[in-house]
Amino acid sequence: MKGNFFTLLILLFTGNLLAQQSTQTIRGKITDAASKMPIVGAAIMVLGTNPPIGTSSDADGSFRLSNVKVGRASVKITFVGYEDLFLADVIVNAGKETILDLSMTESLHTLNEVTVTYKRSEDNRVTNNEMVTLSSRPFNPSETLKYAGSLGDPSRMAANFAGVSGANDARNDIIVRGNSPSSVLWRLDGVNIPNPNHFSSLGTTGGPVSMLNANLLAKSDFMSGAFPAEYANALGSVFDLRLRKGNDEKNEFLLQSGFNGLEVGAEGPYSKKSKASYLINYRYSAVALMSSLGFEIAGTPYYQDFTFKTDIPVGKRGTLTAWTIGGKSHINFWGKDVDTEGDAYGDENENTRVKFSTGIGAISYEHRFSDRTYGKLTVSGSRTTQNYEGDTVIYNGENSKDILQEIHTNTASFTNEKLSANAYLSHKLSARDKISEGIIADLSQFNLQNKELYPETKQLIGNKGNTLLFQGYAQWKHRFNEKLSMNTGASVLHYQLNNKMAVEPRIGFNYALTPGSSLNIAYGLHSNLQPILVYFYQTKQTDGSYTQTNKNLDFTRSHHFVLGYERNLTQNLHLKIEAYYQSLYDVPVEQRPSYYSILTEGANFNPISVDSLVNKGTGRNYGLEVTLEKYFSKNYYFLVTGSFFDSKYKGSDGIERNSPFNSKYVVNLLAGKEFHIGKKDNVLSINWKLTTTGGRYIQIIDMARSAEMNTTIFDDSQAYTKQQSAYFRTDLKIGYKMNRKHSTHELAIDLQNITNNQNIFQQAYNPRTNRIGTAYQQGFLPIPYYKLTF
Repeated sequence: MKGNFFTLLILLFTGNLLAQQSTQTIRGKITDAASKMPIVGAAIMVLGTNPPIGTSSDADGSFRLSNVKVGRASVKITFVGYEDLFLADVIVNAGKETILDLSMTESLHTLNEVTVTYKRSEDNRVTNNEMVTLSSRPFNPSETLKYAGSLGDPSRMAANFAGVSGANDARNDIIVRGNSPSSVLWRLDGVNIPNPNHFSSLGTTGGPVSMLNANLLAKSDFMSGAFPAEYANALGSVFDLRLRKGNDEKNEFLLQSGFNGLEVGAEGPYSKKSKASYLINYRYSAVALMSSLGFEIAGTPYYQDFTFKTDIPVGKRGTLTAWTIGGKSHINFWGKDVDTEGDAYGDENENTRVKFSTGIGAISYEHRFSDRTYGKLTVSGSRTTQNYEGDTVIYNGENSKDILQEIHTNTASFTNEKLSANAYLSHKLSARDKISEGIIADLSQFNLQNKELYPETKQLIGNKGNTLLFQGYAQWKHRFNEKLSMNTGASVLHYQLNNKMAVEPRIGFNYALTPGSSLNIAYGLHSNLQPILVYFYQTKQTDGSYTQTNKNLDFTRSHHFVLGYERNLTQNLHLKIEAYYQSLYDVPVEQRPSYYSILTEGANFNPISVDSLVNKGTGRNYGLEVTLEKYFSKNYYFLVTGSFFDSKYKGSDGIERNSPFNSKYVVNLLAGKEFHIGKKDNVLSINWKLTTTGGRYIQIIDMARSAEMNTTIFDDSQAYTKQQSAYFRTDLKIGYKMNRKHSTHELAIDLQNITNNQNIFQQAYNPRTNRIGTAYQQGFLPIPYYKLTF
């Protein structure tokens, strides 16, 4: 199969050297960043063309640049009274129009030409959200598809950013600045959403495969600390994603095969006379398809997902938008498939079946009330389910795989439904001042059941009910002058379940030291609810009744302090340094003295089963992050990120310990180069990535007690005192893009872990050998990729 792939690659490479040079259209819309009003008469120019290609925006802020050569284009937008906008890395493909949704920031001195280096409008350096001060990074979907090892997954892409650690090949969990991966807030088009991954356990924020499709995303924001007031109920980070708008002028189609599965997509207008558009996509697991065709694959993951979005203009000032994302996944693990030779662990006497489903939908209306004020109202709903069944298997004879008896021993069923209303209002007071405010109300209904059926019936969780989480916030951005600006605000949270409240102030300052450098500082008080399962975990009393000892838990809270420095070393080379300190308090720990803290959750993904928790624990994370990035120019780019940090916590025993996410350092090196073939219509690309992190701190296995109990038992007195060996992995991605007149073919092979380094995934006691068994992470794995747009 591998040979056939490279043969096809060579044929395409040699057969298209003399292909006719293709052109494409770049079009889009330009609005004021603060008020969302269209900017009329802005000058848009493609740089470096002969003859020049340029136009101006019309009464709707729309523009069109025709006959732009495929490849990469540099675009400059200017308008009197606004900061210039420069886009240096616009990808132009023959099979799809390039559509840009751009915003410009008003200059403080509208009559004079003012040179401002840090412009919000610089697409590849600045976030969408104007209230962000620092600890943020724009997420561009093109990078997800470009970078080696990212596999089109936004989470795996974010693992390349400073302060972020993945170091788990099997899942895409995001660990930010030593915080648990369960502390990430996911937001999509203004809606706080549940875990957007297949095989996503309740209370986690990651999974093996993402339901989010990079082909459907627009430029988004990733934030790692001291984020604005509108983001609440999050301690570690925020991933604020946006779905792009479908093409509203012509129909376009997509076919793709890769790690995330086989997919088909379409977009376009409903009619030639309408500006209403749709965007639709469906994916199905490629491995599951192979299994259904007769290939025997143990532990086959079955999953599929669907995404739809529509945008409908309402008059001249309004837009109605509706979108939905849904996914289903399941997998079975059979005891008969466990390798009983050697030290690999697993129980041949257990069968496990798990099923997951997630559905999210929203409808919103955005309206411009005036040239300075706009608002948005969104109603959304979501439903997540997780079902688990476990059986003990008795075989017919010691060496037989014929099942004599199956005993149903465990069952769990978790359902969480949420109905939300979000109201947002933004007003531009002047070029200096912008204010915004909003409310978010989440009504949750849940049905949580978890039982141990054999050998003794034990109801771990059993509860039905509903509750309301309410958030209100206000924000203010003030520009004192061309050099100094301030972002401030506050958020208030109220949780109806136990009548707990949190108030979260935020403030940040940005100061331009020179035309090419800035100093930034920010503070935020952040709060986070506990996973819903924690509140309803129950213990069985001697009289047979159950008590919910965690029901009254408060928010976990933390102070974020961040200091940052940025400098443009050259036009395309950028340096960013940030130092941070995070102090966590009101952390749930056990009443009785123990090592346990809820800050350790997320190291494994079993349901949290700890009772009698109180908000008396603490934690601290501090570190230094360095990013050196050379933006794509002269056909190459590179990105170097280094994070050096310490993450500690205290349980109820008062002993300070390493958190399981305290790997001490993370270093990423990424680089890529493009080679233009023939008349520069076709592109050969080579992308490389190297990642190394310190080993995680783990719990030490008590061999004597494990042998006695015939299962893994940890020595609690030595919790998180042992560090695993360092993680190392390097990936290489080779791709070839072929532009035809009205279509674009993209082929690639992603060579994962090309050195076949054995990184430890997990260790457990193996009762068969009376030794510790080790499971390793992914070895060398080539993943082919093909994409057709037309």
